[in-house]
Amino acid sequence: MPALTHRQTTAAAELRHLFAQRIALLDGAMGTMLQSHQLAESDFRGGRFRHHPKNLAGNNDLLCLTQPDIVGSVHLAYFAAGADLASTNTFSGTRIAQADYRLEHVVPELNTAAAQLAVRAALQAEEKFHRRCFVAGALGPTNRTASLSPDVNRPDFRAVTFDDLVAAYLEQARALALGGVDALLIETIFDTLNAKAALFALEQLFDELGARLSVIISVTVTDKSGRTLSGQTVEAFYNSIRHAHPLCVGINCALGGAQMRPYVEELAGLAECYTSCYPNAGLPNAFGGYDETPAQTAAELGDFAAQGWLNLVGGCCGTTPAHIAAIAQAVAPHRPRRLPVPSVDHHLRLSGLEPLVIR
Repeated sequence: MPALTHRQTTAAAELRHLFAQRIALLDGAMGTMLQSHQLAESDFRGGRFRHHPKNLAGNNDLLCLTQPDIVGSVHLAYFAAGADLASTNTFSGTRIAQADYRLEHVVPELNTAAAQLAVRAALQAEEKFHRRCFVAGALGPTNRTASLSPDVNRPDFRAVTFDDLVAAYLEQARALALGGVDALLIETIFDTLNAKAALFALEQLFDELGARLSVIISVTVTDKSGRTLSGQTVEAFYNSIRHAHPLCVGINCALGGAQMRPYVEELAGLAECYTSCYPNAGLPNAFGGYDETPAQTAAELGDFAAQGWLNLVGGCCGTTPAHIAAIAQAVAPHRPRRLPVPSVDHHLRLSGLEPLVIR
């Protein structure tokens, strides 16, 4: 594939500088904004997929091809609200996830188009707001888990293999890089083995390119147990991925800021890299919606910033440009989290469901 552009090769240093100087802003929910358009099946299909044999409503990633103006407008709205980074509309952009729609064949095109839409919005925002705007290529968790069986009667069964995940993530990441992303965001991690497959794929991509893009990793703590869906604690998860030397590691989705608080604090005390947090707009209501106002979300995250836990902050499910604008105002008075002094210990740090440190 072609070499990275000059813009891509300078992005890592620019992001490190940004994270060190102030708390940076990530965008909010893409799905929430797309749902506000009340798109019908015909809108998802467009002209190109008019006769596709599967229903396509709900395949938000496909809108990068069939409704690009809508997706681009969402990116622009978040940049206008103060976001420094926009994440591509590719949460389900692997052939594993797109298999549900029989659209595996469009995966490379879809991801490249998604990246180009976000980069175009970033360039427009830079011209308008006179600040560097970045694009993170989003790699979601897929709809399969490598650690758990989907069949309670067959605990040994897996719906996907590690190699399947690596191949799918490599295809997606390659297309995102071709589209011009500045960083790669492995997000909403519920199974660390899936995330490790993504990290392995990114290393293969970087070998192909002969260059590296910044990697941001964001895990999902599913409930008050403080664990991922596959059972790991925050520290065990961090031990599992620290070898990848990410630019930033954080927590997103599943919880609102108030419920996420102890885990963000814990991660901020562990991480040798920058840290992030982008919660949902509270917990979902009885109808699956989110009721937390921009002011409420911003108040919680503003306190996280005051505690010195954040380098990057944004919103997940239920958040809007109004949430991002309020968060930007709330965190602006506070300094970013300082990176810890590099440790000189050589302790062995292992992880299963729990962490193990051998001194």
